[in-house]
Amino acid sequence: MTFAPGTIRDSIVTYLSTLAGDASTGEIAEAVCKHVGEVPPSSIRSYLNLNTPTVFERTKRGRYRLQNGSFAPVASERRQAHYSGSCQLFQADCFAWLTEQPTHSVHAVVTDPPYGLLEYTEKETAKLRAGKGGVWRIPPSFDGHQRAPLPRFTVLTDDDRLQLHGFFNRLAHLLARVVVPGGNVLVASNPLLAHIVAAAMVAGGLELRGHVVRQVMTMRGGDRPKNAHQEFEGVSVMPRSQWEPWVMLRAPLDGRVQDNLRKWGTGGFRRPSAERPFGDLIRSSPTPQAERRIAPHPSLKPQHFMRQVVRAALPLGKGIVLDPFMGAGSTMAACNAVGYQGIGVELDKQFFTLATAAVPELAKLRVKDDA
Repeated sequence: MTFAPGTIRDSIVTYLSTLAGDASTGEIAEAVCKHVGEVPPSSIRSYLNLNTPTVFERTKRGRYRLQNGSFAPVASERRQAHYSGSCQLFQADCFAWLTEQPTHSVHAVVTDPPYGLLEYTEKETAKLRAGKGGVWRIPPSFDGHQRAPLPRFTVLTDDDRLQLHGFFNRLAHLLARVVVPGGNVLVASNPLLAHIVAAAMVAGGLELRGHVVRQVMTMRGGDRPKNAHQEFEGVSVMPRSQWEPWVMLRAPLDGRVQDNLRKWGTGGFRRPSAERPFGDLIRSSPTPQAERRIAPHPSLKPQHFMRQVVRAALPLGKGIVLDPFMGAGSTMAACNAVGYQGIGVELDKQFFTLATAAVPELAKLRVKDDA
């Protein structure tokens, strides 16, 4: 049987991404054959050998796992909750944390995860904090103000994108169990990677419901060809991005929408008013400096936007909103501001400490034209 390029690779990564640990070559081969059809075991062994240690880690003879620190378990003593208003904050690896949670225990997910996996590794975060680049770059100023750093997603390799798919596939598998039927899952992304995030999470058991578009100048793109900007001064390599896609998914319904709403309180979006439905285009601005001073996180989203999205995520205004990649706590602050219960999980100790201080300060800000 002839397979399209990348089929076997994708199948191996998809299988390993659903595991908390490693697997034997025999177990991997069995899973791949179930997924794509008969594959010679030698082909699988060769692929594993050729891509260790860049994609896979050999844990012992004949056993492998994905080479991704995000899947490592975290000691349970790190999971003591910090309370901030109506929210609980945990310092933990969200993958390990999610495996411990009861089935159907949260009602919505609103999160801004690490899109490319590279940018929030310990190595790249250290470069960011030191102002020394790496995958992060400072966009050129066009208004006289210092721009916030942005990760360079154009530097991702095929293996990086493959690991990205595995990362979100595993996240979806875990969320599909923890989120109640009909619960909304809103995931921030960007135009270069949203298709990978959506495909991986659908393969993990969630239903794609479209995208929420945050209409904002993101400062991505618009640059002239590198090292040839004078020769091609009239050319932009990519359009200047003026929107940010949030992938909109849903846990499968339990019956009809009306049945699901009665039983679980989920299955739709809360309307801003009786006359106006929740829309998938939200005009936004860059995060105000006042909020950045409270929570200096490179991916901080503005409260004006977050409060609208968080409010809409619970159609009846009741339930728990989870942010498994809490960062500086903008989702939790929005939960407090609109009167919802929230749970935030953050692995990085410095960002977690920042969130514990920033969430109450962001929550009490007066935001113009709140929904």
